[in-house]
Amino acid sequence: MADVFTPKPVAVFTTGGTIDKRYFDAKNNYAVGDPQIESILNEACAQVPYTLTQVFQKDSLDLTDEDRAVIAAHVAETDAPQVLITHGTDTMVETAQVLQPMLDKTVVLVGALNPARFKNSDAVFNIGFAMAAVQTLPPGVYIAMNGRIFDPSRTRKNVDANRFEHATPAGTKG
Repeated sequence: MADVFTPKPVAVFTTGGTIDKRYFDAKNNYAVGDPQIESILNEACAQVPYTLTQVFQKDSLDLTDEDRAVIAAHVAETDAPQVLITHGTDTMVETAQVLQPMLDKTVVLVGALNPARFKNSDAVFNIGFAMAAVQTLPPGVYIAMNGRIFDPSRTRKNVDANRFEHATPAGTKG
């Protein structure tokens, strides 16, 4: 009998976003830097096998429909049944919605509201939470942010409150 507790390899795709940003001055001049997830997983002594592919190094506001098609192609082409995608939070929901037809895999998108390089960042917690989520959730596409799992078809980023929340469908009460 196979060991049910042996983790399956997770395909990790990075696209950039706040999680990888590095700032140069107080005027918010920044660049999307190298992916931070590998150093975060190493520092956490993560024991999950994974592969890492840098797909983009962009702010999510700069991602196009063509970029989302490239992300979808990477997810479709990987043999891994579990996929973790680091992504900017501003358009994470849109990318997740594009990926929703890929129901044969467990796909989790994760980001950070503050860069991983910042001491007060939510990046480390979010990545650890997302790594656990991708291994335990059934096939489907999810967003993992700040200790919660979201269905992309019913989720929005509340920019004013700086958090993700379940969206209320039009014409219904919250």
